[in-house]
Amino acid sequence: MARPDTAKTFTAPASATVTLVEPIARESGPIETLTLRKPKAGELRGLNLQALVTADVNAVLTVLPRICDPFLTDPEVAALSAEDLAEVGGTIAGFFMSPAQKAAVAQMLGG
Repeated sequence: MARPDTAKTFTAPASATVTLVEPIARESGPIETLTLRKPKAGELRGLNLQALVTADVNAVLTVLPRICDPFLTDPEVAALSAEDLAEVGGTIAGFFMSPAQKAAVAQMLGG
């Protein structure tokens, strides 16, 4: 007898765009937005998932160059403003949240 599928599934977005408060200066012109991809298993190597979900600074700084377009160097990532780092960290954490979790966060923030 077939067992009914009781697991709830959700689809997190495959990518998200973050507009930087403080653009990154490059010779080719400023970088004002970053497109972040949902990380794949190999890009999470050496990281603790809980650290990413809680937007731990070291975890965010490590994974960001692996999932970011345009590619950022380690010094560029380390030079992000606190506001931009918080936005990027929240976006990355969002890749791991279910719709119900996102709705609960939005409600807590008054959104």
